[in-house]
Amino acid sequence: MSDDAESQASLSLAHSLAPAPLPNHTLPQQTFVLQTASFDARFPNTNQSRHCFQAYVDYFKCVNHKGEDFPACKTFYRTYHSLCPNEWIAKWDEQREANKFPAKLE
Repeated sequence: MSDDAESQASLSLAHSLAPAPLPNHTLPQQTFVLQTASFDARFPNTNQSRHCFQAYVDYFKCVNHKGEDFPACKTFYRTYHSLCPNEWIAKWDEQREANKFPAKLE
């Protein structure tokens, strides 16, 4: 095979392995706002387990006094969902339903 034929064969092989061009679609832009628990001076440099538990308690106290739609309640909700493991939340929910939760939520 001549050099010209070899380069033509390798060029044709490279062309067949090249990815197909993407369709000229424009995807709609979506904006996501990612938030996590904000700084709480009561828990400056400690393990966040206490912050998690306190946010859970504060959320249910807030809901009992102000209702779920109150902005501060939503902040507590986001905080405990951000900090607490799902297993803890499920356990605490079960304890609340059985009236065996270790904190007062009134």
